[in-house]
Amino acid sequence: MNPETLAAAVLAVLAPIAASLRPDEELGIAASDVVLERPRNREHGDWATNVAMRLAKRLGTNPRELAQQIADSLSTSEGIAAVEVAGPGFINIRLDAAAAGALAKTIVEAGAGYGTNDSQAGVSVNVEFVSANPTGPLHIAHTRWAALGDSIVRLLLASGANAVREYYINDAGAQMERFGRSVLAAAKGEPTPEDGYPGAYIGELAARVLAARPDLLELPVDEQLVVARDQAYEYQLAEIRTSLERFNVPFDVWFSERALHAAGDGGEPSLIDRAVDRLREQGHVFDEDGAVWVRTTDFTDDKDRVIRRSNGEYTYFAADAAYYLNKGDRGFENKIYLLGADHHGYVNRLKAVAGAAGEDPEKNIQVLIGQMVSINGARLSKRAGNIIEMDDLLDWLGTDALRYSLERSPADSPLDLDPELLQKRTNDNPVFYVQYAHARTHNVERNAADSGVDRSEFSPELLTHETESALLGALQEFPRIVGFAAEVREPHRVARYLEELAGLYHRWYDNCRVIPKGDDPIESVHRTRLWLNDATGQVLRNGLHLLGVSAPERM
Repeated sequence: MNPETLAAAVLAVLAPIAASLRPDEELGIAASDVVLERPRNREHGDWATNVAMRLAKRLGTNPRELAQQIADSLSTSEGIAAVEVAGPGFINIRLDAAAAGALAKTIVEAGAGYGTNDSQAGVSVNVEFVSANPTGPLHIAHTRWAALGDSIVRLLLASGANAVREYYINDAGAQMERFGRSVLAAAKGEPTPEDGYPGAYIGELAARVLAARPDLLELPVDEQLVVARDQAYEYQLAEIRTSLERFNVPFDVWFSERALHAAGDGGEPSLIDRAVDRLREQGHVFDEDGAVWVRTTDFTDDKDRVIRRSNGEYTYFAADAAYYLNKGDRGFENKIYLLGADHHGYVNRLKAVAGAAGEDPEKNIQVLIGQMVSINGARLSKRAGNIIEMDDLLDWLGTDALRYSLERSPADSPLDLDPELLQKRTNDNPVFYVQYAHARTHNVERNAADSGVDRSEFSPELLTHETESALLGALQEFPRIVGFAAEVREPHRVARYLEELAGLYHRWYDNCRVIPKGDDPIESVHRTRLWLNDATGQVLRNGLHLLGVSAPERM
């Protein structure tokens, strides 16, 4: 019996009680009114609900009396061992062993699908994150959002949403010109321009450009800059893609800023031109001092924004607006932006874009602001000089340790990672602790096979040990944890759940044998416990996948 079926059972007994109390009214009581929670003290049962206290006033009765009526009727339901009323009207429910234990087989048969839910069904979400300028390698500031953004999308997909990972390539504007001049100067053996990009990686890019275009320095001066810029840009973007692939972060869409500025094939207006026209149609655009403005103060922004300067040039805000509208045109009703703490000023600006576009700034757009991450002992890149490169961190700590440690804390809290801890193969290291639990389930499975214990029999009523009850209770929670983590965009809830599950599994392992002692015969309980072992391994594996972390079978 899972939370959904239990909630349905509560609703089934509640409906006639409600009808008897309010016979002439349509009360509209639904399963969503039945909120189930795990009691902190397991002696209070497997599940608890405050439904009586929530509905007593609506039904015109005393909460405790209503709770007792529900309890009396519910206690005769199949799969329920006992129901008790506590305090002002809490209902504590204890499942019988067979009903609780049946979950183990359900999980094994569901496999990778266990934990998926439909809490976000029908929701279309575009999640944009990282979006670093393609003028240099990814660095430590990008690692946190790369890990979190990818896991948020994994959670949304697992919860039924239509979600994509999108990388916005800032490949237009002044930074690209500085980048091109820097690469060209290196190709010519000249010093880095005063406003250029320093670092050995610029020289590496210049060498690759020269190898691909030996005629570079023979081209007209203006053409040299374009070739150097665009060729180096392709190499640098490819390096960014490779770094993200190493970090197990696959992007579904790579959106070029240049596409916003480009005119259509038939000379049609650019996406930015069309965005200005669309905002004007919404009534939020005005002209002043030769410039075109958007009245963003109508939507909590601190000042109105120029979208086109008096010289005819578009501002960055224009690109932001066009990009936002384009996401909607591609079918994404909801847009999530992941930004660093230094971009806090963008929140009102982006929400104002949503409002000016005729959408709800509190519903259609969500801007998540993350705090900085630091790693003791991390060294500045030899190639870039002034940054800590993502690739260096991956070489040093590994993808699993880095991703898991970045995802197990809320994004809005500063994070200081301990590299010595992350490299330890002890239970003090959270990622090792969880991965070791998963590897242990496979070790039990291998040893069981060698001893002749298989899953040919399943008798869930035999799973009566207190550690089995606790472990089954945690396994039952996994779909709810996934759905809630997707709703609040917080992957750390999955990580903390996995650590709790690993602890419960280790305690079960210490108390309940899957393989009989010595020459003792193989019994039903051993085969049934193998189901529970394998179910736990499946949930650990599914949870680690949502975090983009591997689930090793041996450690």
